[in-house]
Amino acid sequence: MPSKSYKKFKDGEISNDFIKNYAPLVKRIAYHLMARLPASVIVDDLIQAGMVGLLEASRNYKAELGASFETYAGIRIRGSMLDELRRNDWAPKSVHRKTRELAQVVRKIEGETGRDARDDEIAKELNITLDEYYKILQDANTAKMFGFEDLGVTEEVLDAEIREGTRSPLDKIQDERFKEKLKEAIVGLPEREKMVVTLYYDSELNLREIGSVLGVSESRISQLLSQAMIRLRARMKEWVIDS
Repeated sequence: MPSKSYKKFKDGEISNDFIKNYAPLVKRIAYHLMARLPASVIVDDLIQAGMVGLLEASRNYKAELGASFETYAGIRIRGSMLDELRRNDWAPKSVHRKTRELAQVVRKIEGETGRDARDDEIAKELNITLDEYYKILQDANTAKMFGFEDLGVTEEVLDAEIREGTRSPLDKIQDERFKEKLKEAIVGLPEREKMVVTLYYDSELNLREIGSVLGVSESRISQLLSQAMIRLRARMKEWVIDS
C-alpha cells in the first residue's frame, strides 16, 4: 500500500521513492477496472494512463485543502484511465443505444408499477427473450465502462470537497442533492444488486470474488452489476450524461 506520508516532488522531478510508493495504487485501480473489460484491453495501457494521472495529482495536490493525497490521487488515476478507455471506445453504437433503451424501459415499468422492474417484464417490453436480455446486459458490461461517471458523476463532482474555496453555494447545493439522490437510489436497489454494487465499489472486490461471496457465477455477477447500473441510470434521469 502507498505510504501515508506524501512529499511533493522538487524542481519538476518525481523521485524513485514516490513512484515506488504509489505504483501499487495505480496497479490496483487498473486491475480492478480490468475485471470488467474485454481481453482486447491491455492492462499496461491502463497502468500507463494511470501513471499520467498520478503525476498530474502530484502537481496539483494541495494538502491544506483537507483531502489525503491517496484519496485525491485515486480519483485522478481512475479518471485518467477512464479517459483512455473513452478515447479508444470499442463499443458499437448499437450497444450504447440498447443500454439507453433498457434504462428507458426500466424507468417506464417502475413508473407504472411503483416497484422494481423484473427481468421478465423488461424483456417483454422490449419484445425479446430473457436470454436476449441477459446477452444485452453482458454486452453492456464488457463493451462499456459502467460506473458512477455514467450517472453524471464527473471527476469534478468526485473531488469537489477539496475545492471548497472555489465553489459557489449553488455548486455545493447541487453536489449535496446528487449525493443524496444517489444514496437513495442505491438503497432502493433490489437486495442482491445493492450487495453487488457495494462489494464492487466500496469493498473493491472483482467479479470473481463477488461471485464466490454470493455463490453464483462471475457472468451472473456481471449481469447483476450491469442491471444495477441501468436501474440507477433510470432512476437518476436528471443527472445522467447521455453522450
